[in-house]
Amino acid sequence: MNAFNDKLNIIRKKERKISFTSSSIIEESYQMILLLKDLLLELKTIVLTKGFKTEMEEIYFFKIVKPEVLGKLIYYNKVYRIETGCPVNNGKLFIKYFTKHLEQLKTSYKEYVCNSDFYKYYKSKRTDLDSKFFRLNQIDLHGGLNSIVFEIDEKFSTYYDYKVSRIISNDLLYEYLIQRMDSEEKTSIFQNQPVDGYNKDVFWTDSKNALVELIYALHASGAVSNGRVGISKMSMVFEIIFRVKLGDLHHSFHRMKDRSGSKTAFLDHLKANLEKYMDKDL
Repeated sequence: MNAFNDKLNIIRKKERKISFTSSSIIEESYQMILLLKDLLLELKTIVLTKGFKTEMEEIYFFKIVKPEVLGKLIYYNKVYRIETGCPVNNGKLFIKYFTKHLEQLKTSYKEYVCNSDFYKYYKSKRTDLDSKFFRLNQIDLHGGLNSIVFEIDEKFSTYYDYKVSRIISNDLLYEYLIQRMDSEEKTSIFQNQPVDGYNKDVFWTDSKNALVELIYALHASGAVSNGRVGISKMSMVFEIIFRVKLGDLHHSFHRMKDRSGSKTAFLDHLKANLEKYMDKDL
């Protein structure tokens, strides 16, 4: 499994470097497509030549490893196609364009994905049927499966690994489309905020990742509006207060999750400095 995990770490390290600002999103999506395509071919070579040592390793590969690579490949390819086809950089037409893609995604998800028994099985994190879904040569055609089952390579797919890949790609794409529409709304609000004598000296001096960590912590703890305010709206408030653009919060958060060492470095820093400050008054 270590060899497979090494491949996943390559993806995560590359993603930590992605900024996904409007000026770089097309190029960075394209670079991720090339990386993921090569990794998928490498994984296929490993599986076809070496096979699996245990049933557990086989299930892990087809439930976790391959879906992450293929799911992200599908996702970045869709992002690339959406961005290169976008007619404008901002404004009402921009919002309309991304709204159309979001509605198409929602419709497809409702019709073909979220009501399926497998979707419920996967999302509930069950494992009792893993041997049926994530091992080779276990496809049961009596279940009336999607016709794509006839196009897959049976030596490198269980069919259900593809379904997990689509779930992953759709989840990522949904968050991405929401973020892109929010970013346009935030830009408009941000640009229209006056800088007066009251707030011109108030600005964020730590890293943007630190502010993202703080926002997610406040959201997760329910400290703001009992947790009913979404991440996007909270980030907008902080952007206005500190006049800073945070970019893609989704990717920043996932880079935080993949950190080596403490995943809450900024919160740890706050706690240590607050305790030090309190000790001064003793």
